[in-house]
Amino acid sequence: MTLKLLVLFFVPLLAGMLVFIVPTGKLRSYRLMLVFAGSYLFGLTVVHILPELYRTSSELELTGLFVLAGFFLQQLLEYLTSGIEHGHLPSVHDHAHHHNHQHRQISALVLLLALCVHAFLEGAMLAQPATMGFGYDVHAILLGIALHRAPAAFALITVLVHQLHGKARTLPYLFVFSFAAPAGLLLASYLAHQELLTASGLTWLYALVSGNFLHISTTIVFESSPEHHFNARKLAVAVLGALLAVGVEYMM
Repeated sequence: MTLKLLVLFFVPLLAGMLVFIVPTGKLRSYRLMLVFAGSYLFGLTVVHILPELYRTSSELELTGLFVLAGFFLQQLLEYLTSGIEHGHLPSVHDHAHHHNHQHRQISALVLLLALCVHAFLEGAMLAQPATMGFGYDVHAILLGIALHRAPAAFALITVLVHQLHGKARTLPYLFVFSFAAPAGLLLASYLAHQELLTASGLTWLYALVSGNFLHISTTIVFESSPEHHFNARKLAVAVLGALLAVGVEYMM
């Protein structure tokens, strides 16, 4: 539990603070990192999380409905955040895409709230009830969440620096965002321990977050190439991310 809490809190915190020392002008490696993280998260969801959910669930159709609900819930959250949770930076996109995102100014509080909802659900995904069995590798999921939350925090603070007109003003937002996932883990673990959240309820919660993961990861991979042009380097990075997920599944 302690390791999970430390990773969930300090990874986004440190990644967000990188904005204070790293210029955002040259972001080619940033794109590749996003592709790798997205591909790993997608592969992990397909080869590990979903099979474990369907293996342990006694209500397969309902589990599938929660996966679908999670997918569209993430679509709604993305409308409120303009894609910050999968690493959108204004300078990452081409001019036309950048113009399309700039027509709608998002309140900093609305942006933070939507991202915290997403992070809270991710943290809850790491609660590990006995009913999930030993096949549910929470550390592999922790790695995927960490790889995803680092660029999300970096993008969030980059946007807020411009919106709030100052780096120091973004620090309270960064601390709140960093605490959201640990709060989700603590609350889900407490509810499971007190049996206030049943095994079926936890399975549906994990299914909901799996739908989130599917939306985020596929969006990252497909948006990584402007106008969907073929890019061998990005394809190679995506394949490596997926292979890591497969390797983690069969080595654990």
